[in-house]
Amino acid sequence: MSTGATAIWGRAEQQDFRSRVRGCLLGGAIGDALGAAVSGLSLEEIRAAHGVEAVTDFVPVHGRRGAVTAVTQLTLFTVDGLIRAQVRRDTGAWHPPTDVHRAHLRWAATQSDWGPDERRTENGWLAQEEWLYARRAPTRECLNGFGDTTMGTLDQPKNPAARDSAALTRSAPFGLLVGWEPQLVLQLAVECAAQTHGHPTALLSAGALAVVVHGLARGQTLDGSVQQALVLLAERPGHEQVTDALQQALGSVRQGIPGPALIEALGDTDSSEEVLAVAVYCALVGEDVRHGLRLAVNHSGPSAATGALCGVLLGVLHGETALPPAWLAELEGRATLLELADDFAMEMTQGPALHSPSAAAPGWLTRYPRG
Repeated sequence: MSTGATAIWGRAEQQDFRSRVRGCLLGGAIGDALGAAVSGLSLEEIRAAHGVEAVTDFVPVHGRRGAVTAVTQLTLFTVDGLIRAQVRRDTGAWHPPTDVHRAHLRWAATQSDWGPDERRTENGWLAQEEWLYARRAPTRECLNGFGDTTMGTLDQPKNPAARDSAALTRSAPFGLLVGWEPQLVLQLAVECAAQTHGHPTALLSAGALAVVVHGLARGQTLDGSVQQALVLLAERPGHEQVTDALQQALGSVRQGIPGPALIEALGDTDSSEEVLAVAVYCALVGEDVRHGLRLAVNHSGPSAATGALCGVLLGVLHGETALPPAWLAELEGRATLLELADDFAMEMTQGPALHSPSAAAPGWLTRYPRG
């Protein structure tokens, strides 16, 4: 698999990219945590529990404020798999979908094991993080899809009728492969989505998100990035529902003051294209990150998923320093998220200094084993 153009990394470019990677992972986790306590509730139920303003701050869930769900867990392992793919490339074994699949199998172990297994030296560092060994509302599709070592493919996807958002919400990191051409980013996201979700709208929603993130990570506007995704989607069979949802999101920006009614008109189910449309709309109309995220979680729909994706988009667009510090301070797993974001940025911008066909930094290969 050729990756297309390779970026030239000066120091300023490296720092900008690292800020966007951090923004992606931290912003997504903040949105996930903000929506986790009210996901699946109607707007009336949210207001009954939290007042007329609905959710304006973290609400305790899973035993604490700022707790994340399986959405963030799976996204972390997507990043881990992408780093592993780059590290293994030196060996000539270059098949990123396999590395991402192996990473998600390591996530599956966190859903059944009591804690890290020190004997598994191939696990690397992320699977040793004890806080990840917790069930946080994983979907049946993900548990089934990663329930054995057989890898779903586009020809034989796992859960061929599944169209919920659980493949979509773990797919943002593919867009951070800024040295790749956008159509290859889309293809990789689609292939990895097929490991648990086979419905065309689930596959192409994941691909569309990756292309939007890719544009943002390269410094494009959100509107321009969505337009690029629409162009690439048009080449794919079965794209119509995803395309229609994104076009409706763009059109809704001009339809009045943002609020739950406009958001629910875009969708109030966990169908992947509706979740993507709500997240794009809220990111487009949000006055800042806080406002965008509050819009993204306060509606009758899957608030953790829409909040996470809106946080991803705003985080990549503006970088980590735009994220509300009070939410960052309470966010579960912030140290892990930061460490993984910085490792990803370092691998993508300075990989040859960490490993090459002839040499490698031993500490790096302990963190990201080639096996």
